[in-house]
Amino acid sequence: MNQWINKDTEVYCSFAETAGNTGCQMMNTAFHYYGLNKIYKSFSVNSIEDAVKSVRTLNIKGFAVTMPYKVEILNLVDEFDDSVREILAANTVINENGKLKAYNTDSFSAIKYLDMYDNRKDIYIIGNGGYAKAVFQAACENRFINISTIDRESFNEIYDIRKSIVYNCTPVDITKMVHESNDFINCLVESKTGRELAKLQASKQFELYTGLEFPL
Repeated sequence: MNQWINKDTEVYCSFAETAGNTGCQMMNTAFHYYGLNKIYKSFSVNSIEDAVKSVRTLNIKGFAVTMPYKVEILNLVDEFDDSVREILAANTVINENGKLKAYNTDSFSAIKYLDMYDNRKDIYIIGNGGYAKAVFQAACENRFINISTIDRESFNEIYDIRKSIVYNCTPVDITKMVHESNDFINCLVESKTGRELAKLQASKQFELYTGLEFPL
C-alpha cells in the first residue's frame, strides 16, 4: 500500500464555487481502502474554463463539477457519454490520454433513489439547472407520469404541493416550504437524503475513476 504522495500519484479533484469536504472524504477513503496511489482534492473556482485548462496542463486524471458549472462544462470537453447527450449537463469528467470525456452520475444516483418509490406519486422537481435536468431524466426512466418543474418564478407553488414527491435540485434549503404530506428529497449534502444521494453518485464516479467497486 502506498503511504506517501510521490511523483507517480494520480490526482483527482472537484470544482465548485465553494469547495466542500464530502467528496474528499469519500474518495480518499476509497482510494486508501484499495491501496491506490491516488488523491482527491476539492477546489473553489470562479472560472471553470481556467480550471479545465489546469486539468489539461497538470494531467489531472478526473474531476467532478458542481452547480453552477454542470452545463457550462459541456463547452470545454472533447467528448460526451450517452447520459450527457440525453441530459445536456455533466458532473464528472475523465481525462483519457489527454481527451476529456464528460459523464453524468447525478442521473445514476437519482434513478437509484427514485426506484424506491413503487407507488409512482406525482413528482415536483425544484430548479432548472444541470442537476434538475438529470433528475427529470431519471424520473422519466423510472416511469413517473406526472412530472412538474418549479423554478424561481414559481417558487411559492411549493407551499401548495400535497401527497407528492418534492425533489429539491437547488442550493436553497426549502425544507420549511414543503408540507409534511410530501416525500421530500433534498439534494443538499447537509441533509439525510443529500448524503445518500452523494454516496450513490460518488460510487459511480469512483467506478469511472478506477474501474473498481465503491467500497463504502
